[in-house]
Amino acid sequence: MENVVNKPRVQLDRDAWVVAATDVLAEEGIAGLRVEVLAKRLKVTKGSFYWHFQDRRDLLMAVLQTWRDGRIRDIVKQTRADPGRELEQIYYVIDIYSTSRSRRGAMIELAVRDWARRDPEAAAIVAEVDDIRLRCARDLFLACGVPMEEASSRCMLLYAYVFGISLMIYDKFDSDVARVKRDIADLIAQSANMTKRQSA
Repeated sequence: MENVVNKPRVQLDRDAWVVAATDVLAEEGIAGLRVEVLAKRLKVTKGSFYWHFQDRRDLLMAVLQTWRDGRIRDIVKQTRADPGRELEQIYYVIDIYSTSRSRRGAMIELAVRDWARRDPEAAAIVAEVDDIRLRCARDLFLACGVPMEEASSRCMLLYAYVFGISLMIYDKFDSDVARVKRDIADLIAQSANMTKRQSA
């Protein structure tokens, strides 16, 4: 009689399903995010999905919550500045978010925003993230002595720039793209209303 070696069953936790679902979302959009696709990708049965989630909607909400928590954590980290170094941090935020980000990160961002156009719950989470994003950036401008209305405009301009440039292919537009980016950063960050200690 032959000895049959049973392969150990793969044990997936909830996080593994969320990570796989996020990858599918980035690649195929919300319409492609189906339980069957995930199970096949993870090489498990659909039944194991239901150990962790009530249904597809439960998984979708977990994906959104994970995206939300990660974005907010990153935003708070990137906009935190020591007193007196807020202007430096504004330049840092412009630089970090306008450089080439990971392809996966950009695809996830676009997929979540596309999803939010069709789903009120997704839209509410995206709106919450954007609100925190804008408020954190505005706080940096306010700490530099910029008045509230101007600070609001500048933080909106900052994110309009970093999101816009992430969608563009602009390498052949100017012979010195680095200079163009520095000039734009100055236009966003510098204000005549800044306190001397910040603008010096």
